[in-house]
Amino acid sequence: MKYTVNKMIENRLPKVSIILVNWMQAALTASCLKSLNQISYPNTEIIVVDNGSCDGSVERLRAEFPEIRIIENGRNLGYTGGNNAGMLAATGNYFLLLNNDTEVAPDFIDPMIHLAESDTEIGAVSPKIVYYDHPDTIQYAGGGKIDLTRGRISWRGWMQKDDGRFGEAVETTLLHGAALLVKRCVVEKVGLLNEHFFAYYEEIDWSLSIRKLGYSIYFMPKSLVLHKESMTVKKDNPLRVFLMNRNRIYLSRIHTGFWQHLFFIHYLLGVSLSINLIRFLSKKRIDLVMAYCKGIIAGFRNRDIQSKKYLKWR
Repeated sequence: MKYTVNKMIENRLPKVSIILVNWMQAALTASCLKSLNQISYPNTEIIVVDNGSCDGSVERLRAEFPEIRIIENGRNLGYTGGNNAGMLAATGNYFLLLNNDTEVAPDFIDPMIHLAESDTEIGAVSPKIVYYDHPDTIQYAGGGKIDLTRGRISWRGWMQKDDGRFGEAVETTLLHGAALLVKRCVVEKVGLLNEHFFAYYEEIDWSLSIRKLGYSIYFMPKSLVLHKESMTVKKDNPLRVFLMNRNRIYLSRIHTGFWQHLFFIHYLLGVSLSINLIRFLSKKRIDLVMAYCKGIIAGFRNRDIQSKKYLKWR
């Protein structure tokens, strides 16, 4: 009888499809999956999308987690293409996109679902994200300012102590790509992630598009995710530098008017370029100078990423 009651409760709850993208990081993905095995929310499916790993990731994950559905893309489609493949295969009422370098609290899904189900105008929710190595320090407590004229965004609560100041669920501006919950019906209207981005700024594009459709985005502090991203180590690798610059040009192009985009280009070439070239040259990082300039050129030309040419930077 207990099983029957639990099954009845499960069937009344919206189904959540949890999607992780793996590329050559089986150990990280396995740690994330182990934490997901402890979650309290009963109606879920877990999908791992492998982006063409050649390190035995798929074999290891299948052996260790035989119950998990694994989709093999065959090549690296980035954050956007990987998650899109997962969403296309998913059967849930909600899509939960989760970075593979995260671990989660056992009850992290429940508050987000409760909030999202409370209002049909809520389109998506992101949880509180803290640093794994410093769990008392916040990485994300909601979106902050969006400055498309300079290609800058900010995160509410970033690098601040988790002392209760951000303890209320609030409407916010931006989702965080490390962990976000979105309704299937919203994705059916706004579309999948724009694969032109590949990685970086894609959740900003999605957030802006979701809000343009009239849906709201919320931050839920009772849902906790721990992100294994360093607080101090800068991710100055060529692929990231290339993508960040290419993508913010593209983001400005599709979300601003003519004059605002023109101001952004003026700022990019007149201020940002000089600052970053000086910064990279002071570190003797010619590779970053080249990546920065190639990113700007690719942004102006509206070029898609060519995996053979750029993915070797990663």
